[in-house]
Amino acid sequence: MKDIRLETGNVRIEDSFWSPYIRLVKEVVLPYQWEALNDGIEDAAPSHAIRNFRIAAGEEAGAFGGMVFQDSDVYKWLEAVGYMLGVRPDPALEAIADDVVELLAKAQQPDGYLNTYFTLQEPEHRWSNLAECHELYCAGHLIEAGVAYFQATGKRKLLDVCCRYADYVDTVFGREPGKLQGYDGHQEIELALMKLYEATGNERYVKLSQFFLDERGRQPSFYAQEYEKRVNKVHFKELNMAFDLKYSQSHLPVREQDTAVGHAVRLVYMCTGMAHLAGVTGDASLLEACRKLWANIVHKQMYITGAIGAMAYGESFTIDYDLPNDTVYGETCASIGLIFFARRMLEIEPKGEYADVLERALYNTVLGGMAMDGKHFFYVNPLEVHPKANEVNPIYGHVKVQRQQWFGCSCCPPNIARLLASLHHYVYTAQGDTLYVHLYIGGEAEVRMDGQPVRVRQDARYTSDGNVSFNIQDAGAAGPFTLAFRVPAWCEDVVYRLNGTICEPDDVRNGYAYFTRAWQSGDRLELLFDMQVQLIQSHPLVRQNAGKVALQRGPFLYCLEEADNGSHLHLLEVDREAAFTVEYDPYLLGGISTIRVESLRTEVPAEGAHLYVPHKGWAQNRVMSTFIPYYAWGNRGAGEMMVWVKAART
Repeated sequence: MKDIRLETGNVRIEDSFWSPYIRLVKEVVLPYQWEALNDGIEDAAPSHAIRNFRIAAGEEAGAFGGMVFQDSDVYKWLEAVGYMLGVRPDPALEAIADDVVELLAKAQQPDGYLNTYFTLQEPEHRWSNLAECHELYCAGHLIEAGVAYFQATGKRKLLDVCCRYADYVDTVFGREPGKLQGYDGHQEIELALMKLYEATGNERYVKLSQFFLDERGRQPSFYAQEYEKRVNKVHFKELNMAFDLKYSQSHLPVREQDTAVGHAVRLVYMCTGMAHLAGVTGDASLLEACRKLWANIVHKQMYITGAIGAMAYGESFTIDYDLPNDTVYGETCASIGLIFFARRMLEIEPKGEYADVLERALYNTVLGGMAMDGKHFFYVNPLEVHPKANEVNPIYGHVKVQRQQWFGCSCCPPNIARLLASLHHYVYTAQGDTLYVHLYIGGEAEVRMDGQPVRVRQDARYTSDGNVSFNIQDAGAAGPFTLAFRVPAWCEDVVYRLNGTICEPDDVRNGYAYFTRAWQSGDRLELLFDMQVQLIQSHPLVRQNAGKVALQRGPFLYCLEEADNGSHLHLLEVDREAAFTVEYDPYLLGGISTIRVESLRTEVPAEGAHLYVPHKGWAQNRVMSTFIPYYAWGNRGAGEMMVWVKAART
C-alpha cells in the first residue's frame, strides 16, 4: 500500500486574521460547547449528550435523550480539543478531556460496542436500521476523535477504545458467511477508518473502509431487506430513507456515480473516504469517480460562497444549476465536508482548483456559520434573507435570520470547532522535494524535504492587501527543493520578488507557481496578489441569478445588509461602471473592509399605488451602497441580507 501521509511536520499559525479565531475557539468556543453538551446553556436546546454517556456508564440513572446520533457531538468536541492541545497545551482542558475519555471507556460494552442510544434504548436492535440510525456514523466520529487525541497527547486510552470498536465492527461486517453485507446510511466510518490506519498502520482498517465503499450501491435492496426484518418500523417518519436510495448515495456503486445527489454532507464525507482510499491503494477507478463527483459539485451545484445542498428536504442537492438563494440549505457541515474532500484530493494531485474551493468554503460559509462571539451558530447558510417573510412563510422555516445558541441537532457547532482547531493541517502539503503552499496563513512550519528538516515562516497580509512573504529561516542540510505557491483563481495578476528582486517562477501549472532553488537560510520570496474588487456573474443556466452580480475581493464574498443600506435591498442595482471604494473600518464588526459603490435605488411609490401598472419604469435615485464580507453578516441583529444584486443597465 502507498503511504500518502505527508511530512509537513509542525505548523504553528501566527496570523492577524486567523489567530484571533483560533484563540476564540480555545477560550470561548470549546468551553461554551462543553457547557452545551452538559445542558448548561440557559434557553438553549438541551443536548443530553454527556448525560447519555453517564447513564450508559452506570454513573447516573435515566433514559436516553436527544437524537439517535447525539454521541457524535461529544466526539467532534473531543476531536477539536485534541487538535487544540496539539498546538496550545492546556492542562485544565486536557484534564476535562481525559475525564471524558474515561467516561467513554466506561460506557463501552464488553465486546467493544459503543453507542448510547442502542445501549440504553434498543439494546436488542443493534445494526438493524443502518439506513437511519447512524451507528457507523457515530463510530466514525469516535475514531476521528481518538486519532486526533492520540496524535496531540500521545495518550492511547481513547485510541484503544476506537481500535476495540473498529475490530468489533470488522467481525460484524464483511462478505464472509455470517457477516452483514451492508453499509451505513450516513457515510463517515469510511474516512475515519483511513485515519485509524494512518495512526496504527493496521491494514485491516483499510480493507474494512474499502468494504463499506465497495458494498454501497452493490446491493440496492439492502435497506429494503432491513426494513422488512423490522416489520416496517422507521425512525425518521418524514424521510423514506430505506427506499430513497439517492438520498444516501446508495443507488449505484460508488465508482459509477458521476452526479451529486442526495444528502450533501453524506456525499462529501463519502468522497473524502474515497479519495483517501484511492490515494493509499492507488485505485485509479476510485480516483476517477472522485474527479467526476468533484466536477459536478463544483461546476454545477456549488454556491459562490462554497455552500452546497440547495434543498431543505433531505438537506440535499437538487439538479444542475438549481441554486436558489433564499431557500438554500447550505448546511455548515456540508461545506466542512467539501473542505475535507478538497484536502484529500490535494494530497493526491495538487491542483489549484481544490485549494480554491477549500478557501472559498472556509472564508465564507464555514466562517459565517459562527458568530463573532463564538456562542451562536448557523446550521443553514442562506445567500438572501427577508426576515418578515421568514416569520410567516413555511418555505423559509429552515432559515434562521440570526445565529442560534445551540440546536437539538447540533452537528455544525462542534464541526466548526474541530475544523478551525485543525486549520494548521490545511496550509501545506509536501511531496518528495516539493512543498506546496495551499493557504496563505501566517506562521511557522517545520517541514522535511526529502528527509531533511527545513524551517520556514510565512507572513501574510493576504486578507487585507494580498501581500505574502515566505522566509527560509533554516534550510539545514537540504539540497535543492521546490516551493509551489497556489495562484488564487480570483487573482488576475501576481508579482514575485526574490530577495527584493522581481523574478518569474520556473513553471506555472495546475494553478501553482513553482520555484526550484538551492534555498539558503535567509532567502525571502514575496508574492503580491492583485486584490481588486471583482463583479462576478453566474453561469447563464443559474436562473435565480439572471441579471445579477456578486462582489468578491480576495477570498471574501460580499453582501448587502439592511444595517448599512436600509430595507428593501432588492430595490438596489449596482452600477457596473462605477468605481469601487474599499475602506477598512477597525471599529466595525471587529475590523473589516467594506466596499462602497454607486448604485441605483428604485423609489417605493406612494401608498395606494396599483399593484400592476403599464411599464414605464419606476423612478430611481443614485445612492452609495455598502457591502460587507459575507462571513460577518447577521452580527448586528435581524435584518435583510443579499449576496446577488441586480446589475444596472448602462
